[in-house]
Amino acid sequence: MEDKTYEYAQANFDLPHDVVELPSRGIFYKNKKKSVKVGYLTASDENLLLGASKNFTLQLLKNKIYEPDLRPEEMIEGDIEAILIFLRNTSFGSDMEIMAVDPKTNNRFKVNVSLEELTIITGSPPNSEGLYELALPKSGDVIKLKPLTYGEILQINDIIESYPQGRTAPRVTLRLSKEIISINGSEDKAYIAKYVEGMPIADSKFIKKFLSNNEPKLDLTRDIMTPSGDMTTVYAGFGVEFFRPFFGI
Repeated sequence: MEDKTYEYAQANFDLPHDVVELPSRGIFYKNKKKSVKVGYLTASDENLLLGASKNFTLQLLKNKIYEPDLRPEEMIEGDIEAILIFLRNTSFGSDMEIMAVDPKTNNRFKVNVSLEELTIITGSPPNSEGLYELALPKSGDVIKLKPLTYGEILQINDIIESYPQGRTAPRVTLRLSKEIISINGSEDKAYIAKYVEGMPIADSKFIKKFLSNNEPKLDLTRDIMTPSGDMTTVYAGFGVEFFRPFFGI
């Protein structure tokens, strides 16, 4: 079914679409594609949204990305977010209502933020292979790593959700095992998995912070005025309010 959905999308190159610039500029992809053709949401897409399957976002992306050589599962999260924002802005407008907290009074309040004219956050560029190389501060080991793809994120989420209640899911080590490509030149997957289990927590947190600071993505923070008159920063993320117009609620 998923392959048929993808084939259907690729057969619709002539449908109305626009070009979305990718925050990554394609540096992590084999084809180095800096932008993708994305179709506008149509009435037929509402059938998918009303079905509300578990992975409706992935199915929607497969329907709307008109590129034969780049699947959504292969893209990094920052690029996926840029496409979802394009779909939302062109279909429902760029304004989004979110809940914020006034830091002076601790009271919650609603505020409208705009998802238009978002800037791209970029850090240190990866090497020609699309990998970051760095020395870990605690162990001194040299690693090569990459951002997770959207497909890998979905796989990890599925594994975590399958864990019985009361058992601790290996959320951190699962991510690290996929992010790290080599350790001191070794690309052996079994070795990497074992290494990750005993990695010093300082090194683990260093990797998390490094990727957070350097993975290309859109800046979704906004400075707003609170009811008490102070300025505060809010994050316009991908929660219920972002997807609310997709479902007409």
